Amino acid sequence: MSKGKKSLNGEAPRVTLRAVAERVGLAAGTVSAVLNNAPSSRSIPESTRQRIHAAAKELNYRPNFFARSLRKQRTYTVGLIVEEIGDAYGSLIIGGVEAFLRERNYLFLTVIHRHNVSMLKEYSQVLLERGVEGFITVDISLQEPLPLPTVSVAGHRELKDVTNIVLDQEKGTRLALEHLAKLGHKQIALMKGQSFSSDSEERWEAVCRTTRELGLVMDPELTIRLDKDDPSPMLGYPFAKQLLARKKPFTALFAYNDISAIGAMRAFQEAGLRIPQDVSVVGFDDIQWAAFNTPSLTTVQQPLAKMGQMAAEVLLSKIEGEQEHPLTIAIEPTLLVRESSGPARKL
Repeated sequence: MSKGKKSLNGEAPRVTLRAVAERVGLAAGTVSAVLNNAPSSRSIPESTRQRIHAAAKELNYRPNFFARSLRKQRTYTVGLIVEEIGDAYGSLIIGGVEAFLRERNYLFLTVIHRHNVSMLKEYSQVLLERGVEGFITVDISLQEPLPLPTVSVAGHRELKDVTNIVLDQEKGTRLALEHLAKLGHKQIALMKGQSFSSDSEERWEAVCRTTRELGLVMDPELTIRLDKDDPSPMLGYPFAKQLLARKKPFTALFAYNDISAIGAMRAFQEAGLRIPQDVSVVGFDDIQWAAFNTPSLTTVQQPLAKMGQMAAEVLLSKIEGEQEHPLTIAIEPTLLVRESSGPARKL
């Protein structure tokens, strides 16, 4: 059937691997190795690989997933275990995972753990029964290894066959607090993350060390601990109200994350405080809303999409046995200075 003709059901016929091979004048095995990103394709010149990909795109070639799975007795599917589907933190990581897996012709199945260890065990077993070849977990502290190769984003426990992808919390915390200290802030309110959040303890320990090193005083009356599992700005709003009710003067807030910072800013503004003239606010994460909030939020940036992409890349490498990986891969943070931070007012 020639190009452009329709099949009996009205759909264009599927372009075969052989058709791509004929277009570039190469063996079908060579074309298959390149399009499936097989280890053997590394010896093929880059110009040839580009020519194969160009031909596949031109012909609108789509690999036959079921044929490939049956031939190799694999599912080319991974399990993604996240805290929440629609939250600003997790969605960026999921986007990074999806982008990389799509390039490698892998699929992923997603379940939600909601920081519930029993749900984690149940859902990992469900995913295992559905044939996933590995796991990516997001924002949960694994207590024991899962039964397949695993990459844990924001995981901090060293476990067999689990690679943790973490942000350098020490550096991120230092960037934020040094920024506020250089602006003259000494009375800084601090938010501690929820006990179930996987980054909470390590980040708080970094806060404690950094405040001591910078000569800042940690006032218990200016310390708030989050305890709700809420992916909206309501996470920080009531706690900022509590902070204001204590009547203890402060000139800045270092929030646990961006979503709580945005909620806190709303509470401050409702109380008649100007940001940053009366109180500066610094967040953590750089979620999508941070740059578009009013005022825009100064924050420690976690490259969340990149972390998701790296998680997928490492997991596929583990699945395919390409190389060994360290137990922990640390990502460098950066500070994005925006409108919500400014010089400290006099108290």
